[in-house]
Amino acid sequence: MTMNESSKRIIGLTGGIATGKSTVSHYLATVCHIRVLDADTYAREAVKKNSPILQTIKERYGSDICWQNGELNRKKLGNLIFNNSREKQWLESQIHPYVRQRFQEEIKQFQGDLIVLDIPLLFESQLTHLVTEIWVVYCSYEQQLQRLMNRNHLSEEEAIARIKSQLPIEEKVKKADIILDNSSTVEKLYQQIDQVMKNK
Repeated sequence: MTMNESSKRIIGLTGGIATGKSTVSHYLATVCHIRVLDADTYAREAVKKNSPILQTIKERYGSDICWQNGELNRKKLGNLIFNNSREKQWLESQIHPYVRQRFQEEIKQFQGDLIVLDIPLLFESQLTHLVTEIWVVYCSYEQQLQRLMNRNHLSEEEAIARIKSQLPIEEKVKKADIILDNSSTVEKLYQQIDQVMKNK
């Protein structure tokens, strides 16, 4: 980080898949009025129709990895990579540099002193150097599994594969500056956020 960037408070918001990170991100943006940059948005940008990265993906997996309109078939790609760590690693090596670059550009241009980077794979993609503090949204494994199955209409086996593709939530919690426990109600989660914002 440059001298100018180091004076900013940059929160790295992360968690496990389906632990409630998006709920926290939405609350910070809409209720706390904090600028939130979203890694998923940049990752979607990276593979948009006719992008160089999508072209590289097509070269590896064939053109039927896309829908007829030329857009990426995410479900098909997801099924390919979640059960194959080598392919997952390859895909991430295509997308992560683009995401990192977009974050760096936005942080540089940002004039305020507090910004949130919403990064599901903050640790896995080695982006912790971009932030000054780490918030982890946590819930139990059983809740995570159930929420993921319900939200994405997945079988238990598919949901487990997706959870296992990430660093275990317990490992993320150990590295956190702030832990937000989302094993109760949404209201309780919001109260924790309010408390943290008040104390900082």
